[in-house]
Amino acid sequence: MQTFQKPLSDEEEAYYLQMLKGNDVKQSEEARQILIERNLRLVAHIVKKYYTHADQDDLISIGTIGLIKGVSTFDPNKNVRLATYISRCIENEILMHFRSTKKYAGDVSLDEPMEQDGDGSSLSLMDVLSSHDRGLEQVDNSDQGQLLFRALQGLEP
Repeated sequence: MQTFQKPLSDEEEAYYLQMLKGNDVKQSEEARQILIERNLRLVAHIVKKYYTHADQDDLISIGTIGLIKGVSTFDPNKNVRLATYISRCIENEILMHFRSTKKYAGDVSLDEPMEQDGDGSSLSLMDVLSSHDRGLEQVDNSDQGQLLFRALQGLEP
């Protein structure tokens, strides 16, 4: 079971945000690291609260990217709390992931099992396509074969 560090107090958060925006590169990087580590609990909370239907480990990784971006772009002069700002960054990163994977939702693998027979052996699309049936050669030369060929060309990326 993974445990997260306790969140920063308001005073600690203000201190590390001041260090983050300071001129010392080493202190700034240290503050950035601490702000990220101490807010990882927020990533897990958002993933568990809103996205229980997907792989949570992947979403935690994606949410962590949003956390890193949020800490890196946070401006304390905007009168917004850090947790509020990075929550939106985490959610936005997860939503961008869902949008990018949505376009592949209809993709089918040739090796994906279609059904199983009584023995438990699975039948895949590749098994069907690679049959030694001579009917495919006959269809290739027909008008239906030409229409099928044109339709398949339209499916290529």
